[in-house]
Amino acid sequence: MGGLSTFSGGPVSRSLIPGLRTLRSPAFGADPAGARLARIRRSPNFSVADGAFQNPVGARARPSGSTLEFAKIYFRKEQRVRRGPAGTIPVHATTLADLAKPPAGGLRITWMGHSSVLAEIDGRRVLFDPVWGERCSPYSFAGPKRLHPVPLPLKALGPVDAVVISHDHYDHLDMPTIKALAGTGTVFAVPLGVGAHLERWGVPADRLRELDWHESAQVAGLTLTATPARHFCGRGLRNPQHTLWASWVVAGPEHRVYHSGDTGYFPGFRDIGAEHGPFDVTMVQIGAYSEFWPDIHMTPEEGMRAHLDLQGGRPRGLMLPIHWGTFNLAPHPWSEPGEGTLAAARGAGADIALPCPGEPFEPGARNVPAAPWWRGVAVVPDGGWPAEAVDEPRATAADSGDPETAPVA
Repeated sequence: MGGLSTFSGGPVSRSLIPGLRTLRSPAFGADPAGARLARIRRSPNFSVADGAFQNPVGARARPSGSTLEFAKIYFRKEQRVRRGPAGTIPVHATTLADLAKPPAGGLRITWMGHSSVLAEIDGRRVLFDPVWGERCSPYSFAGPKRLHPVPLPLKALGPVDAVVISHDHYDHLDMPTIKALAGTGTVFAVPLGVGAHLERWGVPADRLRELDWHESAQVAGLTLTATPARHFCGRGLRNPQHTLWASWVVAGPEHRVYHSGDTGYFPGFRDIGAEHGPFDVTMVQIGAYSEFWPDIHMTPEEGMRAHLDLQGGRPRGLMLPIHWGTFNLAPHPWSEPGEGTLAAARGAGADIALPCPGEPFEPGARNVPAAPWWRGVAVVPDGGWPAEAVDEPRATAADSGDPETAPVA
């Protein structure tokens, strides 16, 4: 989900003329109906009176403040320059050779850019929010365009046991990607209502696991649980809240991971951590934030706070910052989420992974990428980069043998 852009599922939405709705692109998906809609209306998280799913904590989805002031900031020339990289983003050319050998520790993570992550966990493979399209938009000619190529073609990814979708905004649910995966035999785990989109795009109903918050599905020996998030939904210019948004917990026999999807900060992270954590890895949204929509996206500082909440208040496990670097969706500088997360991790004494897109890593290994790779291709901020550069991968807590902070097995 982005800021100003309607195409990316952003807060600025307008109603379609009813007569034109039948002409909309297939990428808009399908509205829930029949038994699916009846199940939605029975959900404890759905308000029949409001006709919409409700957040665990109140959240304003539309931008707050002056639209004119926002436009001045968003379209100011010097701001536009900083919202993109100044050079070519380094991309690890992920190959089957990278992924063919099982991870030594049983868990390997590959950030593909934005919120797309491949998690290899206890012999199984889970793909979160896969977006391989050039634009997060229902159209091929308009909408936010990716700032770097995908690390590898989707066909070269190899078999995937489960595809997990956090919500139906275009930068998380991409029709061409889903259509390509629909023929692979994988199972799709999605929040309530999102299955309507996937069925329209060719995913058989028997390969859908459509879940409400706190519901779980068993897939290939893994437990996939939909957990609360503070966000909103919608793919059309008309935005009925008939599809749910979620964060996700995936637990195997030995390891467990968390993917935040899109969310504002809320106290529920502590509850998720208490029930399902601690986690070997948390994948936490730290980009596309703005003071104009503070309730539905987290800043890097809030993302680190969420990570600590999920880990029981201690800097355990590893945090992977997601939802940044690939699309320009908010007014902040392109490199700011990375810098902010690096500073927040140092302040909290937390371990983070900072891979460039496509770079696999094993949590707990000595070579977890931790250098600020973006500094070589970003517009240098006023005053320059912080003096304390990180030039070498650092050891994680697991290497020190500290039982209080080592990743959870």
